Amino acid sequence: MAPNLLGMEMPALRALVENLGARPFHARQLYRWIYARRAGSVEAMTDLSRDLRRKLAAECALERPAVAGVEESSDGARKYLLSAPHGERFEAVYIPEPRRVTFCISAQIGCALDCRFCLTAQLGLVRNLGAGEIVGQVLALLDDNKERTAARPVNIVMMGMGEALHNYENAVAAVRLLADPEGVRIPPRRITLSTAGLVPGILRLAGEPIRPKLAVSLNATTDEIRSRIMPINKRYPIAALLEACGRYPLAPRERLTFEYVLLDGLNDSASDPPRLAALVKRHRLRVKVNLIPFNRADELGFAEPARETVIRFRDDLLALGVPASIRKNRGRDITAACGQLALRGYPQHPQ
Repeated sequence: MAPNLLGMEMPALRALVENLGARPFHARQLYRWIYARRAGSVEAMTDLSRDLRRKLAAECALERPAVAGVEESSDGARKYLLSAPHGERFEAVYIPEPRRVTFCISAQIGCALDCRFCLTAQLGLVRNLGAGEIVGQVLALLDDNKERTAARPVNIVMMGMGEALHNYENAVAAVRLLADPEGVRIPPRRITLSTAGLVPGILRLAGEPIRPKLAVSLNATTDEIRSRIMPINKRYPIAALLEACGRYPLAPRERLTFEYVLLDGLNDSASDPPRLAALVKRHRLRVKVNLIPFNRADELGFAEPARETVIRFRDDLLALGVPASIRKNRGRDITAACGQLALRGYPQHPQ
């Protein structure tokens, strides 16, 4: 199987062009064509010699995920079904907002962590996505939304299918390619990686020279409840998780994000905000809490709290000095909201 140019970083491209008898500077030209100019084929790279283009086309592929289907929500969100070259499918979501556009992208097909409130977990883990497949989602959504993204900055959130830190090497390589000023050119401050709480991955990510923002899916204030809804907590309980969070470097005005999916009658009691505030204080964390009312899926057996419960939870956190907001769920009518990605049917994508 021919190696895919998409996903290769500069050292690999440099070795490739040298093996093909070309000079090292051609690697940088090739890199810019792949990531900055988003070329769809080697033949389009017109400042490379015909001989080098012929050799590259013979030895390598330049393939990105193909858009196999798309659904558009009444609120403007668009859910994409993407197809890998060998046929496996996964999902990404385009979310328009007044001052920016957000792409919610996947790091895996399925997920192994079995969070009880997430439809993706029902798939199990099919496989990890390669760095090129992760970056390729961004390129595919940029190309399919050129007019929509022309005047607004793009934010990237690795909050789609899968656990990014369970696919560490590929996820971090994708961050480097997305953030590189000579690559896709999305600043690290506009890239967020979400984790269910893989402590070794958080600690490893803390040492990376190029780091995304970190969002931690917390979802409970006691180990008993968190272990019930997130089995990963049995291996990395809340205290270990928050200790790792405290070691993640932050810019002067930056905060970690705690994502908190509110499940009616389970993790939304009046005692939960004070416990959460106490945990934040005990571990000296600079955080903001993103409250997410459960996105209904009948087969999961949970219910969304009443609106007044959600508002009370937020207001209690604010009164205790913990910044908190309620996420506006987007794309719920097309099962594109948080925890709903599950490879369900799509209409044919318009050409």
